[in-house]
Amino acid sequence: MCGIVAAVAECNIVSVLLEGLHRLEYRGYDSAGLALLNDSGLQRVRAAGRVAELAVQAAGATGKTGIAHTRWATHGVPSERNAHPHVSDGLAVVHNGIIENHEALRAQLTAQGYAFVSDTDTEVVAHLIASELKKNADFFSATRAAIAQLQGAYALAVLCEAEPDKIIVAREGSPLLLGVAV
Repeated sequence: MCGIVAAVAECNIVSVLLEGLHRLEYRGYDSAGLALLNDSGLQRVRAAGRVAELAVQAAGATGKTGIAHTRWATHGVPSERNAHPHVSDGLAVVHNGIIENHEALRAQLTAQGYAFVSDTDTEVVAHLIASELKKNADFFSATRAAIAQLQGAYALAVLCEAEPDKIIVAREGSPLLLGVAV
């Protein structure tokens, strides 16, 4: 089963994200990844296999805002290219659940010129939000407009280079738990 961990902090959150993923390991998964926002922009690290492999790949990664994910393959084979997060135009998305209308959305987005590099339904969400951002430069409004087009059960976490202190989350029929530490 997939799992999502996300954080916004005043310090580097890579260790927080990795620890969160380690705590989700009992759920079973085939790949893991994280996306971070730092002074250089969006940084993504993904690995097939265990969180320990991701930790090796993420050595030296930094960021104060990030999302992380463990994936249990539902669309596409277990591989690094199908691992979350998926990115599009400065956005990163992690997702649990199934987007039932992903094929129709993929066709629509391909017609708009978006190129897909994975077999996942999650990449559709990343491109869909990017498409909506071109119509409306507000990250929250664009994400809401994209989510309104999704059919299925899901939990999402999205980050955007243009708004590095925010993570937008949404859910429909899937659990989502938010925590705040002070």
